[in-house]
Amino acid sequence: MIRPYLHIVFILFALYGFAQEDGSPDEPIFPIEKAGLLKNINITFDMRMDFQAYTFRGGDNYYNGLQFENGFTALGISAKINEKLNFRFRNRFNKDADVQSLDRLGSNIELAYIDLELSKKLDLYAGKMTAFYGGYEYEFIARDILEYNDIYGNALAFVTGAGITWQAFENHKFGMQVLNSRTALYEDLYGDIVAENIQEPDWPVTFVANWRGSFFDGKLETIYSFSNSTEVKDRGTTFFTLGNKYQNKNLTLMYDFHYSYEQIDTKGIVTSTLNDGSIAENVTYIENWLRAEYKFSPKFQGLLTLMTSSAYDNAKAGNDFIRTSYGIIPTVYYIPFKDLNVKFYFAYIGRYYDYSDYAIDVLGASSYNKNEVRLGFIAPLLLL
Repeated sequence: MIRPYLHIVFILFALYGFAQEDGSPDEPIFPIEKAGLLKNINITFDMRMDFQAYTFRGGDNYYNGLQFENGFTALGISAKINEKLNFRFRNRFNKDADVQSLDRLGSNIELAYIDLELSKKLDLYAGKMTAFYGGYEYEFIARDILEYNDIYGNALAFVTGAGITWQAFENHKFGMQVLNSRTALYEDLYGDIVAENIQEPDWPVTFVANWRGSFFDGKLETIYSFSNSTEVKDRGTTFFTLGNKYQNKNLTLMYDFHYSYEQIDTKGIVTSTLNDGSIAENVTYIENWLRAEYKFSPKFQGLLTLMTSSAYDNAKAGNDFIRTSYGIIPTVYYIPFKDLNVKFYFAYIGRYYDYSDYAIDVLGASSYNKNEVRLGFIAPLLLL
C-alpha cells in the first residue's frame, strides 16, 4: 500500500537532482519552484526497539527470558493537497496485514483518511482513523506507551468512518464520529462461538462524542468522551472516559478514569476466564490511569505510570468482581540530541493480576504477576 507514494517521492528527487546536474540554468527539467511542493509532504519513520528481561509467576508456573523486540515500527505519510484538503496514512509493519472482512483493510494500515477544512472552525474527517475516545493514555501512540492499561490494551482503536470537529470557542473543541464498531464481521471474529441470542446487526456502528477543554492559560486540560456502539444485533457497548492533564514548568500530571459496560465482551478479559467456549455478556470494566512526567534537565526526563483495571461479570457472576490488575512503570529517558526527539530509556514494568475467590473457586482462574526490565530507544524520525 505504501510503495506508490514512495515511488512518487523518489522520482521527484531524481528529477530534481538531474535538473540540478544536467539541465541548463535557464531551462531546468524540473523547475526549482515545483520542488517547493515537497514542502507540503511529510514522511515519517517511527521506531521503538528494546532489550527485555522478564519473569512470569502464577500458580505452579514460572518462567523467565531475555529477548530483543521491535515494539513499534511504522512508516507514515501526510500531505497538504491544497488550502482545504489534507490526508494522512500510516502503515505499522509489526501488525497483521490480512485484509479485514468488514472495512477491507489490513490491521497494519492504522491511518488512511482525509481531513477537509469546511471552515476555520469546522473540519470533516473520512476514512480509517482513531476514534475520538478521551483520556491522555489514548493520546499517546503505541510508540510511546510501553504497556497500555487493560481497556486500551485490548480496544479497537483504528476504525473506518466519518467525523467532524468544531472549535466552538478558543479553549473548547467538540468532536463527533460515526464509525464501524468492528473491522471484521462477527463470524470472522468469533467463528463457531455464537450464542442463540447473538446475531449480526445490519450495521455494527459506533457513535462517539468528545470535548477538549483548556483552562488557566493551558495549565489544566481535559479530554472527555462518551460513545455507544452496536456490537451485535440489539446489543453493544457504552463507554465513557474522563481525561485530565495538569502542566506547570517541568512537571506534567495526567489522570484518566474509564468506564465500559459491554453487553458483549469486546475486550475479551472476562471471556478468557470462562473456559467454556462462550462469550461473556454484560460485563463492566472500570479503570484508573495516572502518569507523572518530570523534566530534570534538557537531556533527562523521568516518568512514572500507575494503573488499575477492574472487571466484573454481571451476567454469570451475579454482579461479582472477577479481577483487578495493577501496573507500575517507572522510566528514565535520556535525550542526547538537541535537534532530534530520539530517546533512550530504561524502564521497569510490573503487572499484578488479582482474581476474586469466585473466579478462582468457580472458574479455575489463578492470580499471577509479570515483571520486565527494558533498555531501548524511541525514534520518531521525520524523513521528509
